[in-house]
Amino acid sequence: QVQVVESGGGLVQPGGSLRLSCAASGIFFSISAMGWYRQAPGKQRELVARTTNGGTRNYVSSVNGRFTISTDNAKNTVYLQMNSLKPEDTAVYYCKADRVCSSYGCADYWGQGTQVTVSS
Repeated sequence: QVQVVESGGGLVQPGGSLRLSCAASGIFFSISAMGWYRQAPGKQRELVARTTNGGTRNYVSSVNGRFTISTDNAKNTVYLQMNSLKPEDTAVYYCKADRVCSSYGCADYWGQGTQVTVSS
């Protein structure tokens, strides 16, 4: 069984920073990519940032220059450093592990989500 667990959300003032963490645990031998998605009330879930095991990183344009995704491959952990936060960044942030492969096959896994609220 694979688990994906996020941490690090919270309440922050506009212009502030937060760092989200996401760890994948269980018995598997590879993960193709890990990414962060967010869903604000009344809106569809959107990709925020994603990194592949080949080192390719992608960001949604609205966070370019403010958010940075990084990984600790030894710990199967991905981080999202969020700076210069804006009220429109308020959402539930979800972590996703793409194509996690074990002897039973491959599947995608989602975390439970962590709330990020940007407000004064």
